[in-house]
Amino acid sequence: MAAALPLALCLLPAPTAAQVTGLEIRGYYLNVATGSLEGPFTPAGVTDFQRLRLSMSPEFGVVGLDIAYEQGLQLYTDSELGGLLFASLGDIETQTPWLPLQGTIIEGDHARWTNRVDRLSVRAPIGDRVEVSAGREAVSWATTLFLTPADPFAPFDPADPFRDYRSGVDVARVQVYAGTFSQFDAVVNPTKVGDETNLTALVRATTLVGRWELGGWGGMIYDRAGAAVSATVTTGGVAFRGEVSVRDEPDETVWRTAVGADRNFVLAGRDLYMAVEYQYDGFGAASGTDLVPTLLSVPYSRGELQVLGRHEAALQAMWQASPLVSFDWLTLWSLSDGSVLLSPAASMSLSNEITGRAGMYLGFGSETRPAPSIPGAPVADLPASEYGVVPTSLYLSVTAYF
Repeated sequence: MAAALPLALCLLPAPTAAQVTGLEIRGYYLNVATGSLEGPFTPAGVTDFQRLRLSMSPEFGVVGLDIAYEQGLQLYTDSELGGLLFASLGDIETQTPWLPLQGTIIEGDHARWTNRVDRLSVRAPIGDRVEVSAGREAVSWATTLFLTPADPFAPFDPADPFRDYRSGVDVARVQVYAGTFSQFDAVVNPTKVGDETNLTALVRATTLVGRWELGGWGGMIYDRAGAAVSATVTTGGVAFRGEVSVRDEPDETVWRTAVGADRNFVLAGRDLYMAVEYQYDGFGAASGTDLVPTLLSVPYSRGELQVLGRHEAALQAMWQASPLVSFDWLTLWSLSDGSVLLSPAASMSLSNEITGRAGMYLGFGSETRPAPSIPGAPVADLPASEYGVVPTSLYLSVTAYF
């Protein structure tokens, strides 16, 4: 696949000036201010996260480019807040990049300034049914909406309310459109964690059979064998979704699965959207005592875990109260340790291009447990639940597109 794209580009005729389009630059600015109370492992404080994203999609005849560059600036009153859960909503650095297209510009006791080329890919057709691409681009194979353990490419944090852009991953890709409702997608994705490089090489097929959308992928994921199947069907106005993957890991076989349902309702004459999902993740913590080993695990370091619990449930509700105002509610429930995260929020359209948002995070559950005692070592506490350690916090944000 890596050789197919340069060959295709060489065979294509050079575009004329009239064939060059899409040179306009689009922009996105996000500012999120967060205030947090003291938590079991973090002090009380204030953070401010800012992101500026510039993108363009020029086309030179039949050859297209996708380019996006981001800068992120995080300011905090205490250096320990730099790693606070939900404080850096929408961090722009992924954990497993292969191409050297990101880095930290400045980092100090009260600030961290980063940048990243989030898209840098070229795509070209080969005939009418095949498209090849290479570089950093967004790839999503998710079937469920919030908890997506069978998606092997940079899954979203389900608690992040600013999911405007999916992080790009470094791939060589071939897409084959076999028919109106059938598609094959082959992706090679090298990743790097520390000094270790892994390779993911997968082929996915999707098709439509009656009301069922069926899919599956298989191949090598992080140098190990893996496969997945997925299905979506809509009946009675409800969309039912499910996905399950199996991984051949050292000394064990790991299953990861999620099922969910979502539907639109009408409440007081306005749209109400609700989704509920359940996830089982063999990589997750079976109980609160397994949280620290999970945080130190290889799958977590690769960014594969959206949540920490082995058994998790999610509930999302969004109500469009008026053309300008909407309310939403997110609940994440770790069935493994009983802790719950609640996040109510409201959004308002301030203009055609500007949106304001306010929300909260409320964590409930056991906070700490004593660490095993070691003679002569200082006494320390460990987290007892996934969401019990999350401090109460309030955020205000402004998002502008230009």
